[in-house]
Amino acid sequence: MKITASLALAAALALSSVPAHATKIDLSTMTCKQFVESDKDTIQVVLTWMDGWYKGDSDEAIIDTEVFVANAKKFGEYCGKNPTISIVNAAEEVLGK
Repeated sequence: MKITASLALAAALALSSVPAHATKIDLSTMTCKQFVESDKDTIQVVLTWMDGWYKGDSDEAIIDTEVFVANAKKFGEYCGKNPTISIVNAAEEVLGK
């Protein structure tokens, strides 16, 4: 329950800066190339989603900014080297447990 509440808050904060012409982001079809070439807001939303997704329900509702930034860098480097892979598969490769 804590995770759900923290994800809702993170999403609300992240989306509050999204312009009125917001679009849907289909993470299941987005490639690393599309991710890397996305605007700053989209990149932030995707990274926040990944952080919450890979924490799972058992982890505390805490964002460790050092870990978040380190994981974002790893993910960016991986995507830069593998532009055709989906971001879901890239996330599993980089952050999967």
